[in-house]
Amino acid sequence: MAHVLIVDDEPFICENLQRILEEENYRTQLAFDGQSALKLVEKESPDLVLLDLRLPDMNGLDVLRTIKEMDPEIFVIIITGYASVESAVQAIKLGAYDYIKKPFKADVIKLIVRLALEAQGLRKEVNYLREHKSRFHDEIVYRSETFSRVLGQAREVARHGDTTVLIMGESGTGKEVIARYIHAMSPRKNKPFMAVNCAAFPGSLLESEIFGHEKGAFTGAVQKRAGLFEAASGGTLFLDEVAEMDLNVQAKLLRVLEEKKVRRLGSTRLYDVDVRIIAATNKDLQKAVRDGRFREDLFYRLNVFPIVIPPLRERPEDIMALAEFFMKHYARKFGKDFQKIGSDAEELLTGYSWPGNVRELKNTMERICIMHNSDTLRKDHLPAELLPSRVKDDLQAAVINIPFPEEGLRLDDILDQVAASLISEAVKRAGGNISLAARLLGIPRGTLRYKLDKYGITLN
Repeated sequence: MAHVLIVDDEPFICENLQRILEEENYRTQLAFDGQSALKLVEKESPDLVLLDLRLPDMNGLDVLRTIKEMDPEIFVIIITGYASVESAVQAIKLGAYDYIKKPFKADVIKLIVRLALEAQGLRKEVNYLREHKSRFHDEIVYRSETFSRVLGQAREVARHGDTTVLIMGESGTGKEVIARYIHAMSPRKNKPFMAVNCAAFPGSLLESEIFGHEKGAFTGAVQKRAGLFEAASGGTLFLDEVAEMDLNVQAKLLRVLEEKKVRRLGSTRLYDVDVRIIAATNKDLQKAVRDGRFREDLFYRLNVFPIVIPPLRERPEDIMALAEFFMKHYARKFGKDFQKIGSDAEELLTGYSWPGNVRELKNTMERICIMHNSDTLRKDHLPAELLPSRVKDDLQAAVINIPFPEEGLRLDDILDQVAASLISEAVKRAGGNISLAARLLGIPRGTLRYKLDKYGITLN
């Protein structure tokens, strides 16, 4: 509910404006002089001020100037019966949103106030996005039936704009991408989407980020600031890594979810909030509840509609779709020629376990496009960490069965035979490239050269 402060020395005008605005469900307060108005601005932080120019104790333009110094985000509309071109121009220069003359019609007041509050909301959203803009939001790229089911769940819950969602999955699986998708498909899509990583802030700072604070609420709070609940009004608030939230902040979040009201740090005023909460975690929240690190009541509040995103290794069909997408994106960005992925590179990409999931794959493609250039991405373009894992998987698939003779054996001889066989295979796979063969075996180049000589293995 928007809060409007009406400042006029005529009680009849104040009461008339109050009646008009309360018909539109705005919260209103009255002040009959400049000093009273400024005290209310400092204490209550209204969203909008309707300000008369002629007040008994102060010039309205001085009041306007002081309000803007106290909080530049407050919108001010000048309403006066003594309008002139000069005073209108001066008011606009000082930051007034609009300037209208008495007598006024109720419909005009309603329209101007609505437009002012809409403009204020857009300004807050733009300012927040400028502060928190992300570098690159992934499109949703997939081929697997597994991920198709995840999107189906997201589309279904998106239609219900108030339902709380808990997204679970390993780091890098795309939890924020799904959260943004839910918002974009929901009735709230034209309102703000605000995101915060709960692991990025210590407790007190996270509390200020989410709930906002008043001037002087803590050391460094030099001016009042709305929190994310207010900034996301009408839209979606995404709480990433919610398991990292400390218990004190969890308790306050639970209260907001129950009461639909938020109190800034250092304030006694409650602000109405209308947001959908989407939380995400890469931890086992039920275990965190058992361990006493996460509130059970908050878990049930968040776990209304759970969505589990499988790791990339469990949906291998998506690996090449994503790899091609990221390769082409970064090739365009860095002016490279990559158009396709060769079969040798594809084998390694699909065989790797991707512990960092989509984020690791994206970063890998970015690094390749920075370091290399070709029309085809080949295996020698891939970073070293992709290679040993693939060899290990291949070796596990081809278990060496060595019968144990009754008379016993010489272990050193058997180990030498196995080592020689593996080194020969690594050299073959590396095409005679000793550096690549050493990486495949996970040993230094010097050690490999020594063993090549020892076992009489050539690079041809």
